[in-house]
Amino acid sequence: MELINQRIKNSQPIIKQLSEAAANRIAAGEVVERPSSAIKELVENSVDAGASRIDISYSDGGKTLIVVKDDGHGIAENQLQLALSRHATSKIDGSDLLNINTFGFRGEALPSMGAVGRLTITSRIKNVTMGSKITVNGGLINKIRPAPSTIGTVVELRDLFHATPARLKFLRTDRSESGAISDVVKRLAMAEPFIGFTLRDVTSGGEGRIIFRADPETGDLFDAMHGRLTKILGVDFSKNCFRIEAEREGISLTGYASLPTYSRGSSIFQYVFVNGRPVKDKNLLSALRAAYSDFLPNGRYPVVALFVECDFERVDVNVHPAKAEVRFREPGIVRGLVVSGLRHALAEEGHRSSSTIADATLGSFKKFESSHDKENYQMNYSRSGSISKPNIDQVGFLELQNDFSARNQSEEVFDELISNKLGAARAQVHENYILSQTSDGIIIVDQHAAHERLVYERLKKQMSLNGVSSQTLLIPEIIELSEQDSALLMEISVELDRFGLGIENFGGSSIIVRETPAILGEVNSKNLILDILDELKETSHTNLVKEKLDAILSRIACHGSIRSGRIMRAEEMNALLREMEVTPHSGQCNHGRPTYVELKLSDIEKLFGRT
Repeated sequence: MELINQRIKNSQPIIKQLSEAAANRIAAGEVVERPSSAIKELVENSVDAGASRIDISYSDGGKTLIVVKDDGHGIAENQLQLALSRHATSKIDGSDLLNINTFGFRGEALPSMGAVGRLTITSRIKNVTMGSKITVNGGLINKIRPAPSTIGTVVELRDLFHATPARLKFLRTDRSESGAISDVVKRLAMAEPFIGFTLRDVTSGGEGRIIFRADPETGDLFDAMHGRLTKILGVDFSKNCFRIEAEREGISLTGYASLPTYSRGSSIFQYVFVNGRPVKDKNLLSALRAAYSDFLPNGRYPVVALFVECDFERVDVNVHPAKAEVRFREPGIVRGLVVSGLRHALAEEGHRSSSTIADATLGSFKKFESSHDKENYQMNYSRSGSISKPNIDQVGFLELQNDFSARNQSEEVFDELISNKLGAARAQVHENYILSQTSDGIIIVDQHAAHERLVYERLKKQMSLNGVSSQTLLIPEIIELSEQDSALLMEISVELDRFGLGIENFGGSSIIVRETPAILGEVNSKNLILDILDELKETSHTNLVKEKLDAILSRIACHGSIRSGRIMRAEEMNALLREMEVTPHSGQCNHGRPTYVELKLSDIEKLFGRT
């Protein structure tokens, strides 16, 4: 109540013009939210200036010192003071606010920083022997002075928010602010692979500690992009990603995205850029989620770096003070491009699975983790003089081969099959895993997970044509449900009919199942219905009908797949391998788990000390 009374007391019907200093400090609150915001604005200015190398330094999480140095075209002496005035910019003329082809354009960043900190700009342009320096402290601009400088610009910002100390209380720890700075620089570096970046923490003085360094990439755009993403996201990502290149109605989509089996438990590794500008656009992230909906369960996220390019008039970048959000003129086209572009690229990857699965498998086999174990192994190895190389047939595989020969699989057939990508089936172990031999290694296949994906893809194909064929049950099955579950199923009975599942209300809360999908063969109708109900409840949070239907279809596919514990004949196993090779997305099951693990012979030999 006191606050309300105070607000009424202080309210005056008098309109006043704010001072320029106060206006700049208010603007700074929008543009320079934290040290990483200041660095983002300064680095973007360097990119706009045509820099080929940008060096960034900071101290105490950017609170006490930020320095951004570039080798761009610089600022002329007679324009330095103007650069510190609000709404002064060299990047637009104000006649067309949609045709913006630079990062900065409002002319607010430098005066905002000068209003809340101690700012110094030193710059030199070509054909001038001496640079110029200007300083501003809390909004007070000093005279321009000559200063020795290389071609380009150095911006130094000290004691951020010293003029507005209340803002300092809202900053996080130095470690947290440093993390935000690193994230901002890496995002900007992703979008500019031909520019070199160096980020240093100089808190301890001297040259400081290099946090991130990326030299300019060479080659074509995709080579440069792949090299830069490898530097930032790691070698594992580069081994387990695929290239994206799509176009629709003048809007292009490029970049790299991870295989579904290479996913993370958070969406923080999803990077989206529009005309080179890093953005956090909800519509684009929603489209990304929809593209992977068939391949990843809830709570798993792909790692992606997507670049959307379009005419500048087709996107409004002036809808957020920090330019972190954009608005497309035709959002439907962009969403469709992202979904179809990613799905098409995923389909082209076929049965490919993440190599990190094999790395983890090999890691679990290693027996010599400690140096002590390695020494003992090397000592035993040297005492034995040498280790003979046993013939594979002598250690048990001859029996397997003979067993398979007894099942209509001749050596000639085997030699032909081994040349396929997933090789030739050699054995089934634990009545669930197929052991296949390739020309340069072995493959272990989860028969249930693999066949589940194959059935799902067949069902989707049938659905896209004319619906799933059904089979009429000789004896319809009556299933007792709760009133809520019965009503939930009957709401989508028309859709279920397209799936080949015919149900009707049988009075009260009971339903009767009259038809089941023909592709499933003999199926437990009650378990199938209960699984569909579980899926409906799990996907109740989404408003996208297609996502719900695809999820239900995935559950149905599970009932038609080869179960764990079923003994398979050699020809059945090889038929499964051949179908996997020609079926898109067969490298992962419907829940994003791998369907097979590939181990190269060279890696296996390392485990046994052969190399």
